[in-house]
Amino acid sequence: MKIQEYVNRILNQGAVHVTLIDPSRQTSEAAGRLAETAQEVGSDLIFVGGSSGVSQQTLTQTCEAVKQRVQIPVLFFPTGTDSISLNLDAFLFLSLLNSRNSKFVSGTQSKIASVLKRLEIETLSVGYILVEPGMKLGEIGEAELVARDNFWQAIGYALTAEFMGMSYVFLEAGNGAAQPVPAGMIRAVKRELSVPLIVGGGIRTAIDARRVRQAGADIVVTGTVIEAAGYRERLRSILSALKD
Repeated sequence: MKIQEYVNRILNQGAVHVTLIDPSRQTSEAAGRLAETAQEVGSDLIFVGGSSGVSQQTLTQTCEAVKQRVQIPVLFFPTGTDSISLNLDAFLFLSLLNSRNSKFVSGTQSKIASVLKRLEIETLSVGYILVEPGMKLGEIGEAELVARDNFWQAIGYALTAEFMGMSYVFLEAGNGAAQPVPAGMIRAVKRELSVPLIVGGGIRTAIDARRVRQAGADIVVTGTVIEAAGYRERLRSILSALKD
């Protein structure tokens, strides 16, 4: 089954949860264990990526360790790093729409597109929009961050992604953000979109997860929550909030 078909099937039943694993945050062996735990408590997908300065070796080892431990799909999340993985189930083809640098909008993507086609790797096209505070991703991506109260700008970028034919829109507050994307912004964007809405960054608790889901997020991405002791129960509570 194609990954996009798999995602759509889950979306027909409710929310999709994604666990993001950053290769720079732990050893490859630990990453494999984290992925296995995420699968056990009900995560639907694993994203691997999201770091600056991760070596190709570290990325490859992490991807291999994760794939060995889980049966759910594992996707490459190619933000903030020059290293890439082509041996996962699909490739998130991200365009950072509010970057000041064209390489993050389409330049870097153009260099890998022909390889992805020849290797017949499934790609999921995503309009990526960084919202304040943006964190390290905003800095690396040279983003003109969308202000947290500027709903119209977020809507404009989201509709641009949809009109360009992208399959998903991703509102991202940044890994490690103190707060998620505002519920009002999620609600306003979702009201205008016809494609699934992904929300990530700053979602650490069941309350956070429930709030972004109720506001309209179709796919919820959490990452930082798995980087501290007791992550199994915190992740379980987030899944319960999303799936109930």
